[in-house]
Amino acid sequence: MSRYPQHPATVLISGASIAGPALAYWLGRHGFRPTVVEVAPALREGGQAVDFRGNTHLTVLERMGVLNRLRRIQTDGSPMTFVDQDDNELLHLPAEFAGGDLEVLRGDLSHVLYEASRPTTEYVFGDSATALTETAGGVHVTFRHSPPRTFDLVIGADGLHSHVRRLAFGPEEEYVTHLGYYAASWSLPTRLDLRRPGSTGYNVPGRLASATADRAFFVFASPAAPYDRHDHRAQKEHITRAFSSLPWKTRELLATLHEAPDLYFDSISRADVDTWSAGRVALVGDAACGATIGGMGTGTGIVAAYVLASELGRTPEDHRAAFARYESLVRPYAEACQRGGDRTGPFLAPATRLGLRVRNTLLRRPRCLAWMLEQGQKVSTLALPEYGTRTGARASVHTP
Repeated sequence: MSRYPQHPATVLISGASIAGPALAYWLGRHGFRPTVVEVAPALREGGQAVDFRGNTHLTVLERMGVLNRLRRIQTDGSPMTFVDQDDNELLHLPAEFAGGDLEVLRGDLSHVLYEASRPTTEYVFGDSATALTETAGGVHVTFRHSPPRTFDLVIGADGLHSHVRRLAFGPEEEYVTHLGYYAASWSLPTRLDLRRPGSTGYNVPGRLASATADRAFFVFASPAAPYDRHDHRAQKEHITRAFSSLPWKTRELLATLHEAPDLYFDSISRADVDTWSAGRVALVGDAACGATIGGMGTGTGIVAAYVLASELGRTPEDHRAAFARYESLVRPYAEACQRGGDRTGPFLAPATRLGLRVRNTLLRRPRCLAWMLEQGQKVSTLALPEYGTRTGARASVHTP
Protein backbone atom coordinates (compact mmCIF):
# COMPACT_ATOMS: atom_id res chain seq x y z
CA MET A 1 0.00 0.00 0.00
CA SER A 2 1.34 3.42 -0.90
CA ARG A 3 0.03 6.75 0.28
CA TYR A 4 0.71 10.26 -0.96
CA PRO A 5 -0.37 13.54 0.65
CA GLN A 6 -2.76 14.33 -2.19
CA HIS A 7 -4.23 10.81 -2.17
CA PRO A 8 -4.60 9.52 1.40
CA ALA A 9 -5.11 5.79 1.81
CA THR A 10 -8.74 4.67 1.97
CA VAL A 11 -9.90 2.36 4.76
CA LEU A 12 -13.27 0.64 4.99
CA ILE A 13 -14.38 -0.02 8.58
CA SER A 14 -17.31 -2.35 9.21
CA GLY A 15 -19.24 -1.41 12.35
CA ALA A 16 -20.35 1.93 13.82
CA SER A 17 -20.76 1.00 17.47
CA ILE A 18 -17.63 1.73 19.55
CA ALA A 19 -14.37 0.45 18.06
CA GLY A 20 -15.35 1.48 14.51
CA PRO A 21 -15.88 5.22 15.15
CA ALA A 22 -12.87 5.29 17.50
CA LEU A 23 -10.69 3.77 14.79
CA ALA A 24 -12.11 6.17 12.19
CA TYR A 25 -11.26 9.12 14.43
CA TRP A 26 -7.63 8.11 14.80
CA LEU A 27 -7.23 7.19 11.14
CA GLY A 28 -8.47 10.64 10.23
CA ARG A 29 -5.90 12.16 12.60
CA HIS A 30 -3.19 10.21 10.75
CA GLY A 31 -4.28 11.41 7.33
CA PHE A 32 -6.25 8.38 6.13
CA ARG A 33 -9.70 8.53 4.52
CA PRO A 34 -11.95 6.19 6.55
CA THR A 35 -15.38 5.01 5.48
CA VAL A 36 -17.59 3.34 8.10
CA VAL A 37 -20.35 1.01 6.88
CA GLU A 38 -23.05 0.00 9.36
CA VAL A 39 -25.85 -2.49 8.76
CA ALA A 40 -28.26 -0.64 11.07
CA PRO A 41 -30.15 2.30 9.53
CA ALA A 42 -28.77 4.70 12.14
CA LEU A 43 -26.71 4.77 15.31
CA ARG A 44 -28.20 2.45 17.89
CA GLU A 45 -29.82 4.24 20.82
CA GLY A 46 -29.94 3.27 24.48
CA GLY A 47 -28.53 -0.06 25.54
CA GLN A 48 -26.73 -1.17 28.66
CA ALA A 49 -24.20 0.95 30.50
CA VAL A 50 -20.54 0.37 29.56
CA ASP A 51 -17.52 1.27 31.63
CA PHE A 52 -13.88 2.32 31.49
CA ARG A 53 -11.32 1.30 34.08
CA GLY A 54 -7.87 2.56 34.94
CA ASN A 55 -5.42 5.02 33.47
CA THR A 56 -5.01 3.27 30.11
CA HIS A 57 -8.67 3.59 29.12
CA LEU A 58 -8.92 7.15 30.41
CA THR A 59 -5.67 8.21 28.73
CA VAL A 60 -6.92 7.17 25.29
CA LEU A 61 -10.23 8.99 25.85
CA GLU A 62 -8.31 12.08 26.95
CA ARG A 63 -6.05 11.94 23.88
CA MET A 64 -9.19 11.75 21.76
CA GLY A 65 -10.52 14.89 23.42
CA VAL A 66 -13.76 13.21 24.54
CA LEU A 67 -13.07 12.44 28.20
CA ASN A 68 -14.57 15.63 29.62
CA ARG A 69 -17.69 15.28 27.49
CA LEU A 70 -18.16 11.69 28.66
CA ARG A 71 -17.77 12.79 32.26
CA ARG A 72 -20.62 15.24 31.75
CA ILE A 73 -22.97 12.49 30.56
CA GLN A 74 -21.80 9.65 32.78
CA THR A 75 -24.28 7.63 34.79
CA ASP A 76 -24.35 7.60 38.56
CA GLY A 77 -22.65 4.22 38.49
CA SER A 78 -24.12 0.76 38.80
CA PRO A 79 -24.21 -0.64 42.32
CA MET A 80 -25.50 -4.21 42.28
CA THR A 81 -27.77 -5.74 44.92
CA PHE A 82 -28.77 -9.39 45.08
CA VAL A 83 -31.93 -10.21 47.03
CA ASP A 84 -34.06 -13.17 48.07
CA GLN A 85 -37.60 -13.73 46.79
CA ASP A 86 -38.99 -11.42 49.48
CA ASP A 87 -36.63 -8.61 48.37
CA ASN A 88 -34.36 -8.91 51.40
CA GLU A 89 -30.76 -7.94 50.65
CA LEU A 90 -28.23 -10.79 50.40
CA LEU A 91 -25.27 -8.99 48.81
CA HIS A 92 -24.50 -5.40 47.82
CA LEU A 93 -21.65 -4.42 45.50
CA PRO A 94 -20.58 -0.76 45.17
CA ALA A 95 -20.85 1.25 41.96
CA GLU A 96 -17.16 0.93 41.07
CA PHE A 97 -17.41 -2.88 40.99
CA ALA A 98 -19.56 -2.88 37.84
CA GLY A 99 -19.15 0.74 36.70
CA GLY A 100 -15.39 1.22 36.88
CA ASP A 101 -13.93 4.74 36.84
CA LEU A 102 -16.34 6.05 34.20
CA GLU A 103 -19.68 4.60 33.13
CA VAL A 104 -21.86 5.81 30.26
CA LEU A 105 -24.76 4.40 28.30
CA ARG A 106 -23.62 2.58 25.18
CA GLY A 107 -25.80 4.72 22.93
CA ASP A 108 -24.42 7.93 24.42
CA LEU A 109 -20.83 6.74 23.94
CA SER A 110 -21.54 5.77 20.36
CA HIS A 111 -22.90 9.26 19.61
CA VAL A 112 -19.86 10.98 21.15
CA LEU A 113 -17.43 8.88 19.11
CA TYR A 114 -19.48 9.36 15.95
CA GLU A 115 -19.47 13.14 16.34
CA ALA A 116 -15.72 13.17 17.05
CA SER A 117 -14.96 11.18 13.89
CA ARG A 118 -17.43 12.82 11.48
CA PRO A 119 -15.15 15.61 10.16
CA THR A 120 -12.81 13.08 8.51
CA THR A 121 -15.11 10.08 8.03
CA GLU A 122 -17.69 8.99 5.49
CA TYR A 123 -20.55 7.09 7.16
CA VAL A 124 -22.81 4.73 5.21
CA PHE A 125 -25.75 3.40 7.22
CA GLY A 126 -28.17 0.63 6.28
CA ASP A 127 -25.64 -1.36 4.29
CA SER A 128 -23.01 -4.09 4.64
CA ALA A 129 -20.25 -5.74 2.65
CA THR A 130 -21.16 -8.96 0.84
CA ALA A 131 -17.75 -9.96 -0.58
CA LEU A 132 -14.10 -8.99 -0.18
CA THR A 133 -11.63 -9.68 -2.99
CA GLU A 134 -8.01 -8.70 -2.45
CA THR A 135 -6.17 -7.44 -5.52
CA ALA A 136 -2.70 -6.05 -6.12
CA GLY A 137 -4.01 -2.54 -5.54
CA GLY A 138 -6.45 -2.98 -2.67
CA VAL A 139 -9.59 -4.81 -1.56
CA HIS A 140 -12.52 -4.86 -3.97
CA VAL A 141 -15.70 -4.71 -1.87
CA THR A 142 -19.23 -5.43 -3.00
CA PHE A 143 -22.11 -4.18 -0.88
CA ARG A 144 -25.69 -5.22 -0.30
CA HIS A 145 -26.99 -1.88 -1.60
CA SER A 146 -24.15 0.47 -2.57
CA PRO A 147 -22.06 0.19 -5.76
CA PRO A 148 -18.80 -1.80 -5.49
CA ARG A 149 -15.69 0.08 -4.38
CA THR A 150 -12.01 -0.62 -3.85
CA PHE A 151 -10.27 0.32 -0.60
CA ASP A 152 -6.61 0.15 0.39
CA LEU A 153 -7.54 -1.63 3.64
CA VAL A 154 -10.59 -3.20 5.28
CA ILE A 155 -11.04 -3.43 9.07
CA GLY A 156 -13.65 -5.51 10.88
CA ALA A 157 -14.87 -3.59 13.94
CA ASP A 158 -18.24 -5.32 13.90
CA GLY A 159 -18.27 -7.22 17.16
CA LEU A 160 -18.32 -10.79 18.34
CA HIS A 161 -20.40 -11.90 15.33
CA SER A 162 -18.16 -10.03 12.88
CA HIS A 163 -19.29 -10.06 9.26
CA VAL A 164 -15.82 -9.09 8.02
CA ARG A 165 -14.25 -11.94 9.98
CA ARG A 166 -16.68 -14.35 8.36
CA LEU A 167 -15.91 -13.05 4.86
CA ALA A 168 -12.12 -12.88 5.21
CA PHE A 169 -11.22 -15.48 7.85
CA GLY A 170 -13.91 -18.17 7.85
CA PRO A 171 -17.16 -19.31 9.53
CA GLU A 172 -18.04 -17.96 12.96
CA GLU A 173 -18.04 -21.40 14.58
CA GLU A 174 -14.27 -21.63 13.97
CA TYR A 175 -13.64 -18.64 16.23
CA VAL A 176 -16.53 -18.14 18.67
CA THR A 177 -16.92 -20.38 21.73
CA HIS A 178 -20.16 -20.63 23.73
CA LEU A 179 -19.50 -20.26 27.47
CA GLY A 180 -22.66 -21.93 28.74
CA TYR A 181 -24.96 -18.97 29.30
CA TYR A 182 -27.32 -16.58 27.51
CA ALA A 183 -28.05 -12.95 28.38
CA ALA A 184 -31.03 -10.75 27.57
CA SER A 185 -31.79 -7.09 28.17
CA TRP A 186 -34.64 -4.75 27.24
CA SER A 187 -35.99 -1.34 28.23
CA LEU A 188 -38.95 -1.07 30.58
CA PRO A 189 -41.99 1.00 29.50
CA THR A 190 -42.33 2.60 32.93
CA ARG A 191 -39.80 3.08 35.69
CA LEU A 192 -39.70 0.25 38.19
CA ASP A 193 -39.67 1.07 41.90
CA LEU A 194 -36.76 -1.01 43.20
CA ARG A 195 -36.11 0.97 46.40
CA ARG A 196 -32.37 0.79 45.64
CA PRO A 197 -30.00 2.58 43.25
CA GLY A 198 -28.40 0.61 40.43
CA SER A 199 -29.53 -2.92 39.67
CA THR A 200 -31.38 -5.39 41.88
CA GLY A 201 -31.38 -9.08 41.05
CA TYR A 202 -32.86 -12.36 42.18
CA ASN A 203 -31.01 -15.66 41.72
CA VAL A 204 -31.81 -19.32 41.63
CA PRO A 205 -29.13 -21.75 40.45
CA GLY A 206 -28.26 -21.01 36.85
CA ARG A 207 -30.60 -18.03 36.50
CA LEU A 208 -30.59 -14.30 37.28
CA ALA A 209 -33.54 -11.94 36.87
CA SER A 210 -32.49 -8.34 37.51
CA ALA A 211 -33.41 -4.79 36.64
CA THR A 212 -32.52 -1.17 37.04
CA ALA A 213 -35.33 1.37 37.22
CA ASP A 214 -35.67 1.42 33.43
CA ARG A 215 -34.07 -1.76 32.07
CA ALA A 216 -34.34 -5.53 32.63
CA PHE A 217 -31.34 -7.84 32.50
CA PHE A 218 -31.66 -11.64 32.60
CA VAL A 219 -28.96 -14.33 32.49
CA PHE A 220 -29.47 -18.09 32.34
CA ALA A 221 -27.38 -21.21 31.89
CA SER A 222 -28.03 -23.16 28.71
CA PRO A 223 -26.15 -25.28 26.19
CA ALA A 224 -25.57 -23.65 22.82
CA ALA A 225 -28.82 -23.65 20.88
CA PRO A 226 -29.25 -22.65 17.24
CA TYR A 227 -31.45 -19.60 16.88
CA ASP A 228 -31.99 -16.78 14.44
CA ARG A 229 -30.30 -13.70 15.90
CA HIS A 230 -32.94 -11.56 14.19
CA ASP A 231 -36.02 -13.55 15.32
CA HIS A 232 -36.97 -11.57 18.43
CA ARG A 233 -40.27 -13.39 18.80
CA ALA A 234 -38.54 -16.77 19.23
CA GLN A 235 -36.01 -15.21 21.59
CA LYS A 236 -38.77 -13.74 23.77
CA GLU A 237 -40.44 -17.15 23.96
CA HIS A 238 -37.12 -18.72 24.97
CA ILE A 239 -36.62 -16.18 27.77
CA THR A 240 -40.20 -16.59 29.01
CA ARG A 241 -39.85 -20.38 29.21
CA ALA A 242 -36.61 -20.05 31.17
CA PHE A 243 -38.00 -17.62 33.78
CA SER A 244 -41.77 -17.99 34.01
CA SER A 245 -41.64 -20.01 37.25
CA LEU A 246 -39.43 -17.58 39.20
CA PRO A 247 -40.83 -15.44 42.05
CA TRP A 248 -39.70 -11.93 43.13
CA LYS A 249 -40.53 -9.34 40.40
CA THR A 250 -39.81 -11.76 37.56
CA ARG A 251 -43.35 -12.04 36.21
CA GLU A 252 -43.74 -8.26 36.32
CA LEU A 253 -40.58 -7.92 34.22
CA LEU A 254 -41.57 -10.68 31.80
CA ALA A 255 -44.90 -8.93 31.23
CA THR A 256 -42.98 -6.07 29.58
CA LEU A 257 -40.97 -8.35 27.32
CA HIS A 258 -43.58 -9.07 24.65
CA GLU A 259 -43.84 -5.43 23.53
CA ALA A 260 -40.19 -4.50 24.13
CA PRO A 261 -38.86 -2.80 20.96
CA ASP A 262 -35.17 -3.09 21.77
CA LEU A 263 -34.50 -6.63 22.96
CA TYR A 264 -30.85 -7.63 23.19
CA PHE A 265 -30.37 -11.39 23.30
CA ASP A 266 -27.13 -13.30 22.80
CA SER A 267 -25.04 -16.13 24.09
CA ILE A 268 -22.25 -15.34 26.51
CA SER A 269 -19.35 -16.28 24.26
CA ARG A 270 -15.77 -15.40 23.41
CA ALA A 271 -13.93 -14.91 20.12
CA ASP A 272 -10.41 -16.23 19.61
CA VAL A 273 -8.68 -15.57 16.28
CA ASP A 274 -5.22 -17.02 15.65
CA THR A 275 -4.03 -13.97 13.75
CA TRP A 276 -5.81 -10.64 13.57
CA SER A 277 -4.93 -9.82 9.97
CA ALA A 278 -4.93 -11.48 6.57
CA GLY A 279 -3.40 -9.48 3.76
CA ARG A 280 -5.12 -6.10 3.64
CA VAL A 281 -7.88 -7.07 6.10
CA ALA A 282 -7.58 -6.78 9.89
CA LEU A 283 -9.82 -7.13 12.95
CA VAL A 284 -10.18 -4.86 15.98
CA GLY A 285 -12.14 -5.02 19.24
CA ASP A 286 -14.53 -7.89 19.91
CA ALA A 287 -14.17 -9.17 16.34
CA ALA A 288 -10.57 -10.09 17.14
CA CYS A 289 -10.64 -10.93 20.83
CA GLY A 290 -14.04 -10.39 22.38
CA ALA A 291 -16.24 -11.53 25.21
CA THR A 292 -19.98 -10.88 25.34
CA ILE A 293 -19.99 -9.48 28.89
CA GLY A 294 -17.32 -8.89 31.51
CA GLY A 295 -14.23 -8.84 29.29
CA MET A 296 -13.69 -5.07 29.40
CA GLY A 297 -14.53 -5.09 25.72
CA THR A 298 -15.44 -1.41 25.46
CA GLY A 299 -12.21 -0.14 26.96
CA THR A 300 -10.12 -2.72 25.11
CA GLY A 301 -11.76 -1.77 21.81
CA ILE A 302 -10.96 1.91 22.36
CA VAL A 303 -7.33 1.10 23.17
CA ALA A 304 -6.97 -1.34 20.25
CA ALA A 305 -8.40 1.20 17.79
CA TYR A 306 -5.91 3.81 18.98
CA VAL A 307 -2.94 1.48 18.58
CA LEU A 308 -4.02 0.08 15.20
CA ALA A 309 -4.56 3.49 13.61
CA SER A 310 -1.36 4.85 15.11
CA GLU A 311 0.76 1.93 13.91
CA LEU A 312 -0.68 2.38 10.42
CA GLY A 313 0.25 6.05 10.73
CA ARG A 314 3.86 5.09 11.52
CA THR A 315 4.28 3.05 8.32
CA PRO A 316 1.42 3.87 5.95
CA GLU A 317 3.41 2.32 3.11
CA ASP A 318 3.65 -1.04 4.91
CA HIS A 319 0.34 -2.18 6.38
CA ARG A 320 1.63 -5.71 7.07
CA ALA A 321 4.31 -4.41 9.44
CA ALA A 322 1.78 -2.09 11.07
CA PHE A 323 -0.72 -4.92 11.58
CA ALA A 324 2.02 -7.10 13.12
CA ARG A 325 3.11 -4.38 15.57
CA TYR A 326 -0.49 -3.67 16.53
CA GLU A 327 -1.23 -7.30 17.28
CA SER A 328 2.05 -7.84 19.15
CA LEU A 329 1.28 -4.95 21.50
CA VAL A 330 -2.46 -5.39 22.00
CA ARG A 331 -3.04 -9.17 21.92
CA PRO A 332 -1.59 -10.05 25.38
CA TYR A 333 -3.48 -7.12 26.89
CA ALA A 334 -6.77 -7.97 25.18
CA GLU A 335 -6.54 -11.65 26.08
CA ALA A 336 -5.93 -10.86 29.76
CA CYS A 337 -9.00 -8.60 29.79
CA GLN A 338 -11.05 -11.16 27.85
CA ARG A 339 -10.55 -13.85 30.49
CA GLY A 340 -12.87 -11.92 32.78
CA GLY A 341 -15.69 -12.81 30.39
CA ASP A 342 -15.17 -16.51 31.07
CA ARG A 343 -16.29 -15.93 34.66
CA THR A 344 -19.25 -13.66 33.96
CA GLY A 345 -21.97 -16.29 33.63
CA PRO A 346 -20.90 -18.31 36.70
CA PHE A 347 -20.60 -15.08 38.70
CA LEU A 348 -24.00 -13.64 37.76
CA ALA A 349 -25.87 -16.96 37.87
CA PRO A 350 -23.90 -19.65 39.74
CA ALA A 351 -25.01 -23.13 38.73
CA THR A 352 -25.61 -24.46 42.26
CA ARG A 353 -27.00 -23.25 45.59
CA LEU A 354 -23.54 -23.77 47.06
CA GLY A 355 -22.09 -21.54 44.38
CA LEU A 356 -24.60 -18.82 45.21
CA ARG A 357 -23.74 -19.00 48.92
CA VAL A 358 -20.00 -18.92 48.24
CA ARG A 359 -20.30 -15.87 45.95
CA ASN A 360 -22.42 -13.94 48.43
CA THR A 361 -20.23 -14.86 51.40
CA LEU A 362 -16.91 -13.99 49.75
CA LEU A 363 -18.01 -10.69 48.28
CA ARG A 364 -19.47 -9.50 51.56
CA ARG A 365 -15.86 -9.42 52.81
CA PRO A 366 -14.29 -5.98 52.15
CA ARG A 367 -10.80 -7.42 51.65
CA CYS A 368 -12.00 -9.84 48.98
CA LEU A 369 -13.90 -7.11 47.17
CA ALA A 370 -10.91 -4.75 47.33
CA TRP A 371 -8.65 -7.47 45.91
CA MET A 372 -10.97 -8.04 42.96
CA LEU A 373 -11.12 -4.32 42.19
CA GLU A 374 -7.32 -4.12 42.39
CA GLN A 375 -6.93 -7.02 39.96
CA GLY A 376 -9.28 -5.32 37.53
CA GLN A 377 -7.13 -2.20 37.60
CA LYS A 378 -3.98 -4.24 36.92
CA VAL A 379 -5.48 -6.14 34.01
CA SER A 380 -6.76 -2.96 32.37
CA THR A 381 -3.32 -1.31 32.37
CA LEU A 382 -1.12 -1.15 29.25
CA ALA A 383 1.96 1.00 28.62
CA LEU A 384 0.86 3.08 25.64
CA PRO A 385 3.39 4.43 23.13
CA GLU A 386 3.29 8.13 22.28
CA TYR A 387 2.16 8.54 18.69
CA GLY A 388 2.29 11.74 16.68
CA THR A 389 -0.68 12.64 14.47
CA ARG A 390 -1.49 14.98 11.64
CA THR A 391 -4.82 16.37 10.50
CA GLY A 392 -6.58 14.35 7.83
CA ALA A 393 -8.69 15.47 4.88
CA ARG A 394 -12.38 16.22 5.37
CA ALA A 395 -14.85 13.68 3.98
CA SER A 396 -18.60 13.70 3.55
CA VAL A 397 -21.21 11.86 5.60
CA HIS A 398 -23.75 9.78 3.67
CA THR A 399 -26.84 8.24 5.18
CA PRO A 400 -29.07 6.50 2.62
